Amino acid sequence: MNPAFSVLIFTTLSGAGLGLWAWLGLRIALGEPPRDFQALGWILLLAHAGVAVAVGLLASFWHLGKPLRAWRAFSQWRTSWLSREGVLAVATFIPAGALLLLLSDGTGPGRIDLGVRVVAGALVLLSLATIACTAMIYASLKPIPAWRHRLVLPGYLLFALLTGGLPMLLSTWPNAGGMDRGLPWLLVAIVVAALALKLAYWRDIDRSPLPQSRGDAIGLPQRTPSVFERPHTEANYITREMAFAVARRHASLLRIASVLLFAGLPLLCLFAWYATAGAGWPLPLAIGSALLGAFAERWLFFAQARHLVTLYY
Repeated sequence: MNPAFSVLIFTTLSGAGLGLWAWLGLRIALGEPPRDFQALGWILLLAHAGVAVAVGLLASFWHLGKPLRAWRAFSQWRTSWLSREGVLAVATFIPAGALLLLLSDGTGPGRIDLGVRVVAGALVLLSLATIACTAMIYASLKPIPAWRHRLVLPGYLLFALLTGGLPMLLSTWPNAGGMDRGLPWLLVAIVVAALALKLAYWRDIDRSPLPQSRGDAIGLPQRTPSVFERPHTEANYITREMAFAVARRHASLLRIASVLLFAGLPLLCLFAWYATAGAGWPLPLAIGSALLGAFAERWLFFAQARHLVTLYY
């Protein structure tokens, strides 16, 4: 598949923003009251995540043939994962905005009202549901075996929690207690899990050929036809979007770069941040590296997916 830049921006930024909302909601709903200026940090992170989600959603419109008709997608929520994603993404802004107002209204050290916790819990559920719908847009497509894979949904969730969880550390400190104390180690586990998942996913798509053959595509099953002429002389939407191919050598280099960016460098930065008792430089470096690694991983996710229609072409 031809990776559209708008879709890459959408899935990377909106995933990071929704992941950050999920972490914030979980921390506020289940954790202890904020200390010192931690509530102010939550407010800033809520706004930061909202900007990332909004930019991601706006980027998705660039890929539409007629963006002015995008509103029609919201009406098909009963049958379309794309429509469900849009509805849930908009709905997620409601608890996020309410939480922003509630925190700005005076939630300080030693205090989190029950209403704030309920709203935060709703933010967690809606954020995770939106990420799951984004993954199911691709995992539900039977003609693309690389997307119709059991690891696509957990992969989207892990990368959202990774890219959203690293900014969450900006509101905590290495010697904190409670949930704040365990967050860095939980992120280390998520990095390792994301790395293991991607290695397993790449191994599977490399080993698994397309379930049909060229003979099946042209109505000659159990035969091996050869192509001596293209189906048509001009390029069309299918050849531009569906028949994109990336060289194996380039894919291998990009996989290595992606792993180093979303796993290797963030792990080093997390350990450096903890060892230096909260030095300022490791976290921004880890956040930027994870986003770049997720972007490269997402590019490969689209570029290495083969549509069955390519058998005909």
